[in-house]
Amino acid sequence: MKKVSLWVAGVAITASACAQNPTAVKYGNLITPADAKKHLSILASDEYEGRETGKRGAEMAANYIAAEFKRLGLQAPVKGSYFLDVPLTQNTVNVSALTINGQSFMNWKDFVFQGAADAKVNATEVAFVGFGTPEELAGLNLAGKVVLWINEDKPEAGKPANTSYRMTEGRRAIVKAIQEQKPALILAANEGVSAVLARFNGVNPSGAGQLSLKKGDDAAAKATTAPLFIVTGPVADAALKPSGKTFAQLKEAAATAKQSQAVKSTADVTISSTKTDVKAVDVLGFMPGSDPKLKDEVLVFSAHYDHIGLNTKPGATDKVYNGADDDGSGTTGILEIARAFSQAKKDGKGPRRSVLFLGNVGEEKGLLGSEYYTDHPVFPLANTIADLNIDMIGRVGEEYVGKPDSANYVYSIGSNMLSSDLHKIGEAANNTYTKMKLDYKYDDPNDPNRFYYRSDHYNFARYNVPIIFYFNGVHADYHGLGDEVSKINFPLLAKRAQLAFYTGWELANRDARPVVDKADAAKGTR
Repeated sequence: MKKVSLWVAGVAITASACAQNPTAVKYGNLITPADAKKHLSILASDEYEGRETGKRGAEMAANYIAAEFKRLGLQAPVKGSYFLDVPLTQNTVNVSALTINGQSFMNWKDFVFQGAADAKVNATEVAFVGFGTPEELAGLNLAGKVVLWINEDKPEAGKPANTSYRMTEGRRAIVKAIQEQKPALILAANEGVSAVLARFNGVNPSGAGQLSLKKGDDAAAKATTAPLFIVTGPVADAALKPSGKTFAQLKEAAATAKQSQAVKSTADVTISSTKTDVKAVDVLGFMPGSDPKLKDEVLVFSAHYDHIGLNTKPGATDKVYNGADDDGSGTTGILEIARAFSQAKKDGKGPRRSVLFLGNVGEEKGLLGSEYYTDHPVFPLANTIADLNIDMIGRVGEEYVGKPDSANYVYSIGSNMLSSDLHKIGEAANNTYTKMKLDYKYDDPNDPNRFYYRSDHYNFARYNVPIIFYFNGVHADYHGLGDEVSKINFPLLAKRAQLAFYTGWELANRDARPVVDKADAAKGTR
């Protein structure tokens, strides 16, 4: 009898959880392909010049978003303004040709400069340290030398090796260990970076210089930090040439045995920089909650409105990186979601908790806008119950082209990283309303692509705020000139935005906030 009673109760609870809320459906249906197209056709137009942070196009986009927030009746929460100033500095770096044993290599063609500025390197020895494991670094004296390091995870039996050029937390620890020995220069070699650099052919996609948050005087730190270059195989081969070995040969040997060795090679490079202040803003629209007991808690919908700007390659006919998918689609998504919530509030059905719509600047420059917001929150992060981040929801990713689910999927990243509650809420919202395939392939902090660390949600997660990152995956036009409005699948964009809306509707109206009950996977370095 007890088993039957429990079973009946369980069925009742499940049925209740899966029943659609007519009020949620009414307002979710306000998110339409036609309205999305209206917004995106403006934001991703040539007139907005690719929305590069610190440039005219990004300012135009910020003004457009703020005007929409005002039109929808959202509050301006930054002392009466929709704009949160994000203090940035532009570090314009000049890197001379890297000359190794008389052979010259160029920035953004043969290597990518990362790390300290203002350095003059004239070295006569290259120290090859293999994969940089403690065993390989043991007993070495790297002071004043050029260090050549394999920027890949060392192969382990029974475990797929991460060979991406993107730094993992473990590799950053290796770099730190190398830096502690005060080398002159670090060459982080990865043959896969060649395909990326081929797209730029010597032109820095960051334009005039690298942007960063102003954090006071870091001259002392730079004085003790060696420049770091991510280099291609040919650069590594040039450094190793006097040894009679190629990079590929030493890499193969290092996979199974310690291969640290000194090579008599010359390396010369000069790095200089200048700094200027840059104007940039996050755009915030706020809807206060209706429940006196819950209104101090805040749900965030976020998307970055910046992209990578203008095409400066000589002879180019297409001058604008329009960024329709990245992340015009996500920005459009939060505008549509804001419209749905605003209409609900006008109809007396507003959310119990407060909702913040956050348009971040500087994502393409290193998640700068979201980093600044989470370090200087307008609303306490202790009261922030979740961040639903939308970055690229308008296209079919390369892994779904031609597949049956191509028009009915989304990658869900991070929902289960900090809160099992949030994961269940996201799944229930999808099962109840949108019924898309939720693909969790990239829901892993150890994913070689490191998508969990590569959009604005990460800066909330590092403060233990539960997050979901909605993403369609990369495609052939990712950060390319072909990321145009004409290639956007607007019904799919609207459906993915509806999923975020329905998930947010539940979060904003349920009695309890999602509990943070998972091991903190967000402490890694992006």
